[in-house]
Amino acid sequence: MKKARTIDWKSYDPAPFYDELIAAKNKPRPCARTLTSYLAALDSDEIQTRQQAAELAILEMGISFTIYSEGENIDRAWPFDIIPRVIPRSEWQQVEKGLTQRLTALNLFINDIYNDQHIVRDKIIPKYVFANSKNFREQCQGFTPPLGVWAHICGSDLVRDKDGTLYVLEDNLRVPSGVSYMLENRHLTKRVFPELFENSTILPVDDYTNQLFDMLASISPRPMDYPKIAVLTPGIFNSAYFEHSFLAQRMGAQLVEGADLFVDDDDCVYMRTIHGPERVDVIYRRIDDEFLDPEAFRPDSMLGVPGLMRAWRKGNVGLANAPGAGVADDKVIYAYVPDMIRYYLKEEPIIPNVPTWLCVNKPDREYVLKHLDELVVKPANESGGYGMLVGPHSTKKQRSEFASLIKKNPRNYIAQPTLGLSVAPTLCEEGLEPRHLDLRPFVLQGVRTYVTAGGLTRVAMRKGSLVVNSSQGGGSKDTWIVEEDA
Repeated sequence: MKKARTIDWKSYDPAPFYDELIAAKNKPRPCARTLTSYLAALDSDEIQTRQQAAELAILEMGISFTIYSEGENIDRAWPFDIIPRVIPRSEWQQVEKGLTQRLTALNLFINDIYNDQHIVRDKIIPKYVFANSKNFREQCQGFTPPLGVWAHICGSDLVRDKDGTLYVLEDNLRVPSGVSYMLENRHLTKRVFPELFENSTILPVDDYTNQLFDMLASISPRPMDYPKIAVLTPGIFNSAYFEHSFLAQRMGAQLVEGADLFVDDDDCVYMRTIHGPERVDVIYRRIDDEFLDPEAFRPDSMLGVPGLMRAWRKGNVGLANAPGAGVADDKVIYAYVPDMIRYYLKEEPIIPNVPTWLCVNKPDREYVLKHLDELVVKPANESGGYGMLVGPHSTKKQRSEFASLIKKNPRNYIAQPTLGLSVAPTLCEEGLEPRHLDLRPFVLQGVRTYVTAGGLTRVAMRKGSLVVNSSQGGGSKDTWIVEEDA
């Protein structure tokens, strides 16, 4: 039995950080008044009972994720905190516009660099920035996918600084994950606090899988109301396999591995079934580019489908996200997104980037090397919180190692200031405490653009930590978008 935690809202103090629920000690933000009043009326035992009920439901429902440790795959129950994060709808409407603007510009950029490269000729972005990116695919040159969209699903990570400003921290355009946990978090919260949803203005998120199906159907080569859609997974040992199976089931799509598919002489993709071959129209692939097709990429790949790139380039199958979209996932490319928005859309960015130093540029590199103890340094193509240096929490030895890495391969590193990430009240072993968090909304782009009402809020469960990734000990919360006068 866990030790009872003391839940004292009156003594909760988020200072000196921006808190998503509490404006100042004992003063909730207008959008969070209903929630905080309700929670404050519950005693500590009741709060703990509901947290335990959520944890039990997670085990019963099999909501898990996989981490890789010392060569082993370890399944863990999904870490969830029952106190939601709340964002006013008036603010979210601007965020929606900013995310739509951003993904539109990114798709224009990807299509441009695989074709005419106007942005290079006009000297907005130097060619080496993407030509040296490990996610630039020569196999995609001279091609435009249906609707001109390469990144159909995007998960851009948002963070809020001490002054309340929201920034885009990075864009995830290859195989962004986490949306199933966003949906399950809402399901869990409804189970734990059903009364809060009875007469609330919390915007729903349940329509995501319908929106995803419609978006995938929009890139089908055959005009059908219900094209054959498959979710291509690397298999049960992948860290996001729970999500692959979850989304396939919710969409009524087929969950397949590479061996289940083949490309015939007509350059169409077929699925092996007990009734014989069945044509597949759209593949939502959750496999990295280099393993997608052994004919086009890694010849030793056992995960992909031989001839898949050929079928895609001939317009016989839709692929989401398209191969090559990951070139815009590069953190060096990220630094140029505001310039892309101005260049392609003739607009100012609605959501700003975090200020970024590119170590490939000598003045930036010299500044970064002198200020390693103050900055966050990231490799250009890592994810999951791996391979980065958080300067203020680093040792002298770690900074020395990173200085060597930067000097050896400056193109591979960027640096950003250490932001005072916003916090939210979180149930911890010590009781109710502020913990840092970020937010990953999901954006779909096909015939039209759809932005989730909120997203996956990830929480750094360790005190003082800025790393929110589940693989690094982070947790998650439900995210509510509400009317401000609720």
